[in-house]
Amino acid sequence: MPKILIVDDVATNINILKEVLDNATTDIFFATNGVKALEVAESCIPDIILLDIMMPKMDGYDVCKQLKANLITKHIPVIFITALDDDDDETKGLKLGGVDYITKPINASIVQARVQTHLTLKQAQDDLEQKNIALEEESRLRDQVEHIIRHDLKTPLGGMIGFAQIMLDKELTVEKQRKFLQMIEDAGHKMLALIDNSLNLYKMEIGKYAYQADRIEIISILKKIVIETKSLADIQHIDIKIRLNTQNLTESDEFYVTGEHLLCYSLCANLCKNAIEASPQNGIVTIFLSHNKNNSSISLHNQGLVPVEIRDRFFERYITAGKFGGTGLGTYSAKLMTETQGGSIHFETEEALGTTVTVQLQKA
Repeated sequence: MPKILIVDDVATNINILKEVLDNATTDIFFATNGVKALEVAESCIPDIILLDIMMPKMDGYDVCKQLKANLITKHIPVIFITALDDDDDETKGLKLGGVDYITKPINASIVQARVQTHLTLKQAQDDLEQKNIALEEESRLRDQVEHIIRHDLKTPLGGMIGFAQIMLDKELTVEKQRKFLQMIEDAGHKMLALIDNSLNLYKMEIGKYAYQADRIEIISILKKIVIETKSLADIQHIDIKIRLNTQNLTESDEFYVTGEHLLCYSLCANLCKNAIEASPQNGIVTIFLSHNKNNSSISLHNQGLVPVEIRDRFFERYITAGKFGGTGLGTYSAKLMTETQGGSIHFETEEALGTTVTVQLQKA
């Protein structure tokens, strides 16, 4: 319902305009002086203001100046309605930002037509502004998704480079060569899948992703991630361990959750890479897997600390500290993918214990 503010120091003039404009589809406000007009305009944000010029203390010109100087009210169209009929007066009003100028005594049909015209123009302008905001937001989200994809590609790409270096540096049996070539191929497929998944990440951002739950085995995913991040871990002499219910893994161990394979891989790869980068030299990154009554937990522990200045914003986008080349997207995208799968994520960091990031997903 359009809101109209009528400003005039004469009550009779307000009543005349109210009678001309008041109907079931409009909401009428009024003020009898300039100061009150500014207060009402800022509080109710009318869609249009009908403003008298000749008022005591603060005239309509001054009111218009202050309206246009205020970020809250500057976009409200102002129609001057006044007894001043000189061309110079009209020119002054239009230069101050008025959209129209109507002289008294008023013609009811003209006032109705002009007010309706400017309300229509205001609505069209508001609609266009909202579309521009939506387009800007869409562009921003797409840029963020591209950053996330580039970030996520680093893990399988690092694995491919690491496997190739091993094959170049060591004499391997044909069987081991085939094994590493298969790993390189798997990493390549993951990269292609991540690129193809860029639109899905955008859909997650805006809450329109079509999540398809499946039964996912996590230990096999984590073993591949450990291999893919080996070159990064070796630089800092980091040892990565996986524990199932606090015990060492056996060859037959499996750990199932409800989720999507690529989402589980991406969030675990991001958190593992972050844990390695945050760990002190010669440290240990331990991945703990456990089931409780309703959920399955994946916890990644390292001996480093989350800096105090980012703890309150740890899972927000672009939040990073102390990492050269860090984008601040690893934990953000992990949170996005965890919540898309109906899970939750949190972290704990203490001087004596280090940092643990825990993801809880539904049990399979």
